[in-house]
Amino acid sequence: MPRGFAAGRPWWTLATSLLVMLVAGVIAAGTLNALSLNRFEAPGSESTRARDALAARFHTGSPNIALLVTAEHGTVDDPRVAEAGKALTRELRGHPGVGDAWSYWSTGRPSTMRGEDGRRALVLAWVPGDADHVRREVLPELAPRFTRDDAVVRVRVGGGDEVFRAVMEQARADFVRAELVILPLVVLLLWWVYRRLAAAVLTVGVGVFAVLGSLALLRGVVLFTEVSTFASNIALVMGIGLGVDYGLFMIFRFREELRPGAEVGGAVARTVRSAGRTVLFSGATVAASLAVLFAFPFPFLSSFAYAGIAVVAAAVVGATVVLPAALTVLGHRLTRRGGTPHTGRGFWYTVAVRVMRRPLALGGAALGVLLLLGSPFLGVRFGVPDDRVLPASAPVRQMYDEIRQDFRAEDADAVRVVAPRARADAATIGRYAAALSRLEGVARVDSAAGAYKDGAPVSAGKTEPISGYGTWLAVVPYSDRLEADSAGLVRAVRAVPAPFEVLVGGYPAELADYRDGVTGRLPLIGALIVVVTFAVLFVMTGSVVAPLKASVLNLLSLSVMFGTLVFVFQQGHLSGPLGFTPTGSIEPSIPILMFCVAYGLSMDYEVFLLSRIKEEYDRTGDPVGSVAAGIGRSAPLVTAAALILAVSFATYATGRVVFLQELGVGMALAVVVDATLIRGVLVPAFMRLAGPANWWAPAPLRRLHRRIGLTETPPVVR
Repeated sequence: MPRGFAAGRPWWTLATSLLVMLVAGVIAAGTLNALSLNRFEAPGSESTRARDALAARFHTGSPNIALLVTAEHGTVDDPRVAEAGKALTRELRGHPGVGDAWSYWSTGRPSTMRGEDGRRALVLAWVPGDADHVRREVLPELAPRFTRDDAVVRVRVGGGDEVFRAVMEQARADFVRAELVILPLVVLLLWWVYRRLAAAVLTVGVGVFAVLGSLALLRGVVLFTEVSTFASNIALVMGIGLGVDYGLFMIFRFREELRPGAEVGGAVARTVRSAGRTVLFSGATVAASLAVLFAFPFPFLSSFAYAGIAVVAAAVVGATVVLPAALTVLGHRLTRRGGTPHTGRGFWYTVAVRVMRRPLALGGAALGVLLLLGSPFLGVRFGVPDDRVLPASAPVRQMYDEIRQDFRAEDADAVRVVAPRARADAATIGRYAAALSRLEGVARVDSAAGAYKDGAPVSAGKTEPISGYGTWLAVVPYSDRLEADSAGLVRAVRAVPAPFEVLVGGYPAELADYRDGVTGRLPLIGALIVVVTFAVLFVMTGSVVAPLKASVLNLLSLSVMFGTLVFVFQQGHLSGPLGFTPTGSIEPSIPILMFCVAYGLSMDYEVFLLSRIKEEYDRTGDPVGSVAAGIGRSAPLVTAAALILAVSFATYATGRVVFLQELGVGMALAVVVDATLIRGVLVPAFMRLAGPANWWAPAPLRRLHRRIGLTETPPVVR
């Protein structure tokens, strides 16, 4: 049997691969610094246009920096404290990069900027620029400079960008710490599965090759478009995950082909022809599924697609080019030490046989368990993250704990109503401001005609400037209204008839527009994933039933993960042991990130399982026996991969950022459920009920599949 290029020149291939990894590592180091930070915003939305108009026309914006000033003695109205507050405001306004600053002492002393006990007050500032500029260039110098304690006041630095700068730093530290545990742990678990250290190292090597290769590929992508820093997390998590999956599948199949006395080159060739083909289909399915994320008009989410496709490409090359060369060199040294060859008649074969005897009862029971575990997702409430994603010991978290305790309103999160082309007198503006102030949950409305509360003026004069023409208003909400339903507040503001054309923005509106943009496209994303999954699996199997079954079962698996997110992180169960603070909602981007990773790994398992079942069916023509035989052959490696990945993901649950805890808990449960209830029970139950229809396709599609010509010749029985 002729050898492939990699197996025919193994040492040359391995040397070249090592050189490629070294170069990729150098490029990857530069990639990390080239990735972008992001905010929760929807490009082109009303809130984004309002922000741009506010900056261009009035040279101000929603505050992204906040200073909490606490009087060491007396109250914030005492002369010494007031003078210190005014000086602090002037100093902050003059700091490099700061575009505007105001405070309790510079805006008529509104009660909403003063704490209930009189000892605390706020200084707010707007720093123009994107998240990279603010968090990487301005805040590293500003935060330590304005964090101070003296005889008069104590000052702490916060604001949305400072919160997420702290989140980024903490998450990076948690990721590094987790990976220092995960990599040796994965090697140890793989050694336990293989009973060969060389096989374990090879499998992890495929994952490392995928991580470095994907980061190197992303370095080219960032030359043309913005890619989020979260792309590096995708590369890390999916790279190791796909490396474990593909390495296990190739080495298991190689061991199966390398019977006693078999020639190594022939075994490698047969492994690449069968398992390598499956890896290619798996990679195509995962990459196509992730590519649908380009349908989201947000750079933050499209970054998941770039990273996922890059990881798949690198992992497939590692598994089908680099790994075969290593298999050729190591040969029989990779066979199981002190064990017998796998016969395919173990535990999972027995389970499949028993399930297929009672497919309705056992399959129905498994389906009921999955629906029960996923049912909390029906009560999902998508919200926006705040400082409480950080541990209670984080300084910026402690600052906001004080604000929540002592401030009833949210000046920093006011809804900004911008009318850049309005030509209106003070009376017209005042009537509009009064109408806005009557909305439920609004503490005060600042306008060029004065400040209004409950429909009546509470201060005279201009609290927000007019220059020539145009104006803007700040709708200051109460904290409980903002926390309970910030999107509802934005809708209410937009529903108030305006005497001139307005744009409604501000941080609450930006978050609402982002959330609506994400959730509004979820049905489209789901439909696209079903279509691309169907197309790739049809090319692999020639069936229209198997791809539809795969999509349904994957969605069931993911529903368990999402149900767990709601039950644990939205409703707050296990908040004590995990050490997080529930907020009653879930930020939608993290479930989408988890969806990318979980769907890719679930599709891996599906393709591995389906390929062996189809292979047995093509060989025997038995629609029932082929299911048990295929599961018996593939389930051990699926179980091993799931165990290793579940333990690895569980490590992330020890992180100190809620996002990482969600990733760890949700993904660990998802892979376990997928490898047991889904692949072990529901797959054989469904395929037993479908019988020969599993491989059915209408005549035109059968002819199309034959013309495509990707059907593998059934293996020769030896």
